[in-house]
Amino acid sequence: MKNNKVFLSVMLVFAAPALHAADDKADKEEKTSPWTTTAGLGFVDTSGNTNTDSLTFLFDTAYEIEDWKHEGHFETLKASTDDVTTADRKFLTAQSNYKYSPRDYWFGNLSYEDDRFTGFEYQAVLSVGYGRRLIMTEKHNLDFEIGPGYRNFKVEGAPSSEDEYLLRTAGKYKWKISDYSDFSQDLLGNFGEDQTEWRSVTALRTSIYQNLALRLAYNVRYLDKVPFGNERYDRTTTVTLDYTF
Repeated sequence: MKNNKVFLSVMLVFAAPALHAADDKADKEEKTSPWTTTAGLGFVDTSGNTNTDSLTFLFDTAYEIEDWKHEGHFETLKASTDDVTTADRKFLTAQSNYKYSPRDYWFGNLSYEDDRFTGFEYQAVLSVGYGRRLIMTEKHNLDFEIGPGYRNFKVEGAPSSEDEYLLRTAGKYKWKISDYSDFSQDLLGNFGEDQTEWRSVTALRTSIYQNLALRLAYNVRYLDKVPFGNERYDRTTTVTLDYTF
């Protein structure tokens, strides 16, 4: 498919900027602000036998000071084929961590999703629990989280929303490949009486120039119970240009 060819073409040039960045000898300013913010934008347009457009936007922010760390993430994806909408998704999550030892912390997490192509009007999850950094080296970090949670959701066409209690587990791995590139793998599992949800986000990010970077990500979501006519698996591959400030 032409859409796949576009993605493959972008992936082929993905490594080239890293080679250019490796030759950049400019001194890096020492980071003193507790804030880290990244905005990313990706767009694909193909025409011919099939006309396809897709737009993705993401926004990440983090604030870390002493024993506290607060993080927020927002992403949206819109896609259409021959002027027919095929994807329309918004996802928001926020988390606060309180670190009471170099490796251990308490967390609170809130997520909200509006995806009109899953058969749900919305899904919201609130959870709290315990986290531990299992691996902590200069290049590798691995966190594990577990705790109880509460989910509220509404099926499209249903007269009212539903809710349930759940167990939330999460794993977050990051590998600093070099000063110019890094790899991350995030896994999330929400286990409720009525619904089990898995999420996986695999991402490779490489610097182009100073605060600009290219990011390639593969997202997988699995729901064990979905409204009639919907798929259990959702898979999305995105390429975005990120700016960190």
